[in-house]
Amino acid sequence: MHTLNHRVFMSALCLLLGQFASGQTLSPLVRQFVKVDEPVVALTHVRVIDGTGAPARNDQTVVLSKGKIDVVANADSATVPKDARVLDLHGYSVIPGLVGMHDHMFYPAGDAIFHEMAISFPRLYLAAGVTTIRTTGSVEPYTDLALKRQIDGGEVPGPRIHVTGPYLEGPGSWAPQMTELKTPEDAVSTVNFWIDRGVDNFKAYNFISRAVLKAAIDAAHKRGIKVTGHLCSIGFREAAALGIDDLEHGLDVDTEFFSGKKPDECPDANAAAEELIKMHVSDPPIQDMIQDLVRHHVAVTSTLPVFELFVANKTPLQQRVLDAMSPEARNQFLENRVRLDLPRHDPKTGQIVPRAWGTAFAMDMEFERDFVKAGGLLLAGEDPTGMGGVLAGFGDQREVELLVEEGFTPLEAIHIATYNGAQYLGELDRIGTIAPGKQADLVVIKGNPAQKIDDIENVEIVFKNGVGYDSAKLIESVRGLVGIR
Repeated sequence: MHTLNHRVFMSALCLLLGQFASGQTLSPLVRQFVKVDEPVVALTHVRVIDGTGAPARNDQTVVLSKGKIDVVANADSATVPKDARVLDLHGYSVIPGLVGMHDHMFYPAGDAIFHEMAISFPRLYLAAGVTTIRTTGSVEPYTDLALKRQIDGGEVPGPRIHVTGPYLEGPGSWAPQMTELKTPEDAVSTVNFWIDRGVDNFKAYNFISRAVLKAAIDAAHKRGIKVTGHLCSIGFREAAALGIDDLEHGLDVDTEFFSGKKPDECPDANAAAEELIKMHVSDPPIQDMIQDLVRHHVAVTSTLPVFELFVANKTPLQQRVLDAMSPEARNQFLENRVRLDLPRHDPKTGQIVPRAWGTAFAMDMEFERDFVKAGGLLLAGEDPTGMGGVLAGFGDQREVELLVEEGFTPLEAIHIATYNGAQYLGELDRIGTIAPGKQADLVVIKGNPAQKIDDIENVEIVFKNGVGYDSAKLIESVRGLVGIR
């Protein structure tokens, strides 16, 4: 009896000790990564980049109370509550938590197979300042849903997850982990089945037909759920007419300009790319497509990091990325990179042939700029697939850097990666900007990303619901695990 009472007492004590600023009970596993846990926290003398695109405000005080942002004011006039934990952040900036809009929970394992990274990826997303993600395609939807429940319940560390259902794919898929939908009835039953189980987004894929996609979109919209697509068999303007809400990756995957394109068929990718790079983004057909997407209120998700990998000699090789990988995943990525950087020769002439990826990447950047100029909603993601090397969280930071390389200002890039994602998800009243009354989802960064965007990598503390997580500890905890779990 004494032993039982002791166990009950210890369980109650753990629950009590796990009660933090947000009012949420956090497990001992999560507690080890918590750096700031007081109910009231004052971030003083900090630079505020609020996510709206407005100029940064220097020497501010931000007060967090019970998981919410309570005050944002000039440091010399702000009142700091007596019971607040005060952090002096001279030389630091705060931005809203990033909203990753193409952030899978899986990683390539080779031979068209993907492995779920249920341990490493949630921690890396959070460590990099990504406090909200949309999975944008799932190969293990039950696992993703379970992770969401565990994170929401304070059992494991990670970002807030919008779980996308299993891929809505058609016959001919190259990935055996994807279900092939053959009829509109298949689409309707699949959509309703997964909405009933908790998913709140869907993604259509390469080989889906127009009839099946239309049925999926209509079924999802009836229940207030949005559909995005990485399409091939269907062009962007066709998808817009069907009612799609978002399109992934941008111009590089739009096959509608290929001369040999047939209805509901995915053409050869190399042939389509070779024709596309002979065009210019300023050409009327592409500009008409952009205007059509804007008229239909179709968003576009930028995933520059996954395409950058295919541009020879471009992607920076960061030690932090290599350290997070398992030896096998690291070797596979480095071998892929070496093969890509080798000169490509025409087998008939023996001459060195320029690779299409560099031109296509530049065109996609120009397309995204023009889409935004036309009034389109551009979202930010990373897509940790391709040849490997795009890792959870680190890729989201790289996406923001590439948006600046693309031509946006640092403030505009941060706006795209925070405000725009929250707007698309219908959560702008709670997240996406730094303002009183919003959730205390903030990223504390050493330096000034409003002037030097690379500083976005210098994350020290990530607040989610007012709880401050230690970025370095989260990263160290998954050293060598990417590619394994």
